[in-house]
Amino acid sequence: MANRNRRRLSSMARIAAASIASMAACGGPAAAQHTHAHDAPAQDAPAQRPYLPPPTPEERAAAFPDLGHEALHEMHEDPFTTFVLFDRLEAQRADGGDVVDWDVDAWAGRSLTKLRMRTEGQRRAGRTEDADLELLFSRSFARWWDYVAGARQDFRPEPDTTWAAFGVEGLAPYRFEIRATGYVGEGGKTAARVQTEYELLMTNRLVLQPRVELNWYGEADPGRGIGSGLSDTDIGLRLRYEIRREIAPYLGVTRESKHGRTADLAKAAGEDPNDTRFVVGIRLWF
Repeated sequence: MANRNRRRLSSMARIAAASIASMAACGGPAAAQHTHAHDAPAQDAPAQRPYLPPPTPEERAAAFPDLGHEALHEMHEDPFTTFVLFDRLEAQRADGGDVVDWDVDAWAGRSLTKLRMRTEGQRRAGRTEDADLELLFSRSFARWWDYVAGARQDFRPEPDTTWAAFGVEGLAPYRFEIRATGYVGEGGKTAARVQTEYELLMTNRLVLQPRVELNWYGEADPGRGIGSGLSDTDIGLRLRYEIRREIAPYLGVTRESKHGRTADLAKAAGEDPNDTRFVVGIRLWF
């Protein structure tokens, strides 16, 4: 790395010197005329300028290298960093007791590779009804896009379920944030979760955020209240005010809906498969 930097600096110095010499060659006579316009005529001596050969293609390539996607890990400006985002930490009024939702994303690593932790869930009347935790390895494969692979553990509803997880996440055109993850569980069970959100800047500090989440299961699990196919959707609209970029309280409205066989299981248990609520929360990151 040190030898490469020395070659790059030497090549850049040669190119800069050649450019200065070329500029001097173009501007020399005009400058001399301006300087001696009011002086007595004198015999001009021939200008003696050092000869600098033009830079070679190899020197240009060394001075201005093509820093590709994989070169980031070699740069000293790619430090090890950590990040924790409480994307949703909110309370809701609902039948059967107050509801608290959370959605947390944290990672540690460098620009191209990270270890991630994601968790989301819901508590109703002081009792956890939904909770899962994902531990993932993340690797960048294109600008703004990563693939992820790891494991997910569902703690509620019981019984606990373990899944292998794999997927992608990133920034789609028009700045839509997308996260799509597939899961394979014990006995060949399959599932998928797709989340998308968008941030619309109303002012420098006021942000409107639509958000959609869909969950799909390959086979029914009546013991956990889950049917096959599209299981449930969560559509929300939140308006937050960024007191600081790291601290933003918000108000919003959400609609949670169960579909198909999952809705039938909810009705059989005496639950409403459709639930619309107003929420109050805060978004934090550090």
